[in-house]
Amino acid sequence: MSWFGFGFNAFGQICVQEKSVQEETSDAVGEVKVSVPVELRSHVDHSCCLKTCQIRASWSRRACLHESRCVWLAGFSASSISNDTRGCRDAIISESHLTLAFPDRIESWDVQRKDKTPLWSMEIIPQSESSGIWIFECTEHQKITTNMLLHVFCHFHTGVNLPLVPGGYIASKPPIFRSLAPHLQAKSLALGGDHVILLTAPGAVYSWGLGSHGQLGHGGLVSEEEPRTVEALWGVPMSSVAAGGWHSVCISEGGDLYVWGWNESGQLGLPSRGLQKAPQQKKAQPTELSDVSTPEEEPHDGDKHEEVFISIQAFPALLDVNPSSDFQRASCGSRHTAAVTTSGCLFTWGWGEYGQLGHQTFNSLDEPRRVEFFKAKDLHVVDVVCGPWNTFTAAVKKGVLDLKNT
Repeated sequence: MSWFGFGFNAFGQICVQEKSVQEETSDAVGEVKVSVPVELRSHVDHSCCLKTCQIRASWSRRACLHESRCVWLAGFSASSISNDTRGCRDAIISESHLTLAFPDRIESWDVQRKDKTPLWSMEIIPQSESSGIWIFECTEHQKITTNMLLHVFCHFHTGVNLPLVPGGYIASKPPIFRSLAPHLQAKSLALGGDHVILLTAPGAVYSWGLGSHGQLGHGGLVSEEEPRTVEALWGVPMSSVAAGGWHSVCISEGGDLYVWGWNESGQLGLPSRGLQKAPQQKKAQPTELSDVSTPEEEPHDGDKHEEVFISIQAFPALLDVNPSSDFQRASCGSRHTAAVTTSGCLFTWGWGEYGQLGHQTFNSLDEPRRVEFFKAKDLHVVDVVCGPWNTFTAAVKKGVLDLKNT
């Protein structure tokens, strides 16, 4: 399996440019913007090539979790992270914190300081395996003794799934640890810019936080302090959730894609007025041959029709994708979205100014479009992770995948 990256690269979080003599006069835009998917280099440690099995991304950094159970960072001030990550099972990174999950503990480190101790930690202490009682001990001397939280631990024990942790979740801003009620039966959780989307074990979706752009999916622009069911999805079991800067996405167990929130850059895959204005403005600009711009031709009465644009979608909307596809994974950037189909294709849409859509342009799109790079390379996409302004995908050769499935 190989990982690829494209989009915002100002801090070398995708690739570090090596300038040759011929490149010394090249435009710096080529270093900051990567519009063609680039295969990420494997990190070499003690003459051993470490294969990446998972990636997490923030605006200026990339965290790679390797098969050898250690974490390596790329991007801004990555060399300053020196804490021991051996044995790590999962990791998440923000602009201020790196959180690591180990079999016996969870640690959050301040990436802007060179501390020798974590900013926050949770120790998982088995008290009596036969009684099914465990203690989760936090650095702020908060203890959660639980029979009722056992299901949370069981999920953690069988497979780490940050930002979920026993009894709650890790936030991107202080306070780092936020508690969750046991009855929610949290399966997975996605952190948006200022909102949270939660998926329960039965497949229901909850949301809370800032609601100013409809990103909570409750039909209004009101914020919510506590988890509230997204009622429009009730009765349709979901399999995964994702959250962007001001929009949200979820995938049903049947492979359908639902979107809601802000659509200013087309990140919902719905018609965006903002994207329609740009071509019209370019068309209206006078050329060097004439300083008088001609008015647009008025349509005939029979041709008149009113175009419908969506700025905010406050309820979940079922997204039509052409060609018709079943989806299995989705991820959101600040203002773009990426999703992987069950057939191994990658679709992207939304804001594309830094090449984060992977279509070898810097254009934005308000409809899903397949990234042809992977099809041309005969690659089957298996995972996607969006940073705020970039995208990372994992893919395998179709021939290798076919051998594994036989």
